[in-house]
Amino acid sequence: MRIAVVGSGISGLGAAWLLSAEHEVVLYESATRFGGHTNTVTVREGDRHVPVDTGFIVFNDLNYPHLSSLFRHLGVASAESDMSFAASLGEGEIEYAGDNLLKLFAQPANLFRPSHWRMLADILKFNQRAIDWLDQQAGKRGGGEQALTLGQFLHHHGFGMELSERYLLPMAAAIWSAPMARILDFPAISFLRFFRNHGLLQVNERPQWRTVTGGGREYVRRLIEPLGDRAIAGIGVEGIRRTPAGVLVRDSNGHEAEYEQVVLASHADQSLALLEDADEQERRVLSAFRFQANRAWLHSDSRLMPRRRRVWASWNYLADRRTREDSRVAVSYWMNRLQPLASERNYFVTLNPAQRPDPAVTWHCVDYEHPVFDLSALRAQEHLPAIQGQRGLWFCGAWTAYGFHEDGLRSAVNVCNAMGVHAPWQQGVADSRRRLAPPAPAVEALMEEG
Repeated sequence: MRIAVVGSGISGLGAAWLLSAEHEVVLYESATRFGGHTNTVTVREGDRHVPVDTGFIVFNDLNYPHLSSLFRHLGVASAESDMSFAASLGEGEIEYAGDNLLKLFAQPANLFRPSHWRMLADILKFNQRAIDWLDQQAGKRGGGEQALTLGQFLHHHGFGMELSERYLLPMAAAIWSAPMARILDFPAISFLRFFRNHGLLQVNERPQWRTVTGGGREYVRRLIEPLGDRAIAGIGVEGIRRTPAGVLVRDSNGHEAEYEQVVLASHADQSLALLEDADEQERRVLSAFRFQANRAWLHSDSRLMPRRRRVWASWNYLADRRTREDSRVAVSYWMNRLQPLASERNYFVTLNPAQRPDPAVTWHCVDYEHPVFDLSALRAQEHLPAIQGQRGLWFCGAWTAYGFHEDGLRSAVNVCNAMGVHAPWQQGVADSRRRLAPPAPAVEALMEEG
């Protein structure tokens, strides 16, 4: 078949690479580079060039089975990474890191703060309560407690402000690049399942995180190479409509081409905007997804890190105020520790800083959009199978699940499976076609209750 793939993030790259083994595939990318949220920036240091990732950074074998398998298949090298977390609240008034006991009390005043001790006690209590609650919900048909948002769950179980505003919400905001207040609207059951699956409800035996050696651009290059000149950067798609003969794609140069199938690997709202003949069901499902704009700065300005050097961690949540009133997430990633980088200069990637980094040590700035993981998105995800493959259109992207790289690739694998193409590693990975199956009764009950 002749197939168009729109968008070159991990979903589009994965779909185009898989489908091109059996079909004629054309990949459209409106930006001048391929990769989407995989964006490696090269910074020059004298005669050296340092590759720094500014979007996708880390993965692990346990929670990223498709991505890990893809990397092994492509021969992409990786190195061990570190996923420590720190919080700096109230312009440094309260600071701690979770590496070890010493860093929890790296700010000596924390030893004498009853609120800090309450937070630590509540973390242990929350971890165990979340595990017990998830076990209790297993096999239930939805509704009741399963319809709770995270905010309602915390209130229902009597957790204090210290747990939510100094630990749980800052960590979640850093993970999802979403404001703390919006995190409270996340569905509790999905939020807690994510934390459990990623080892965040336990102190020990967490998965070993890894990062692509040389930056994520290394895997992007390997996926693009087989497509040759059928991978088109700098030319986007401006309109799509179905015809009796297939699907007509109009690009930004005004050129029209007809395909038998089209895979939209763009954000849900972008995909909907391209459809000139969207039906009511497509509009209802795709319009339910929301996205959060975040500006990322690559820099070396240490003012956008915790004030106390000994508190610095891989992920550093920053807040001018001590409460959830902050409208947007501000987090600094210490790239030397995450990638790691062979450089004596510190590199940071900061999302939405309260102040711009020093221009003299600012290397790059880029805007990203991240999906908002709320009840509306959860319901729409379960209705997504109903619009897949209708009149030759398919949809994939990280927004179809939790919003991460693994979700984006899994969604591409799902679409390819439905089109009769399977990934070479799928025998070693649990069946990923479940997302194209009808919603489970428990989810239907949840949607009805909600």
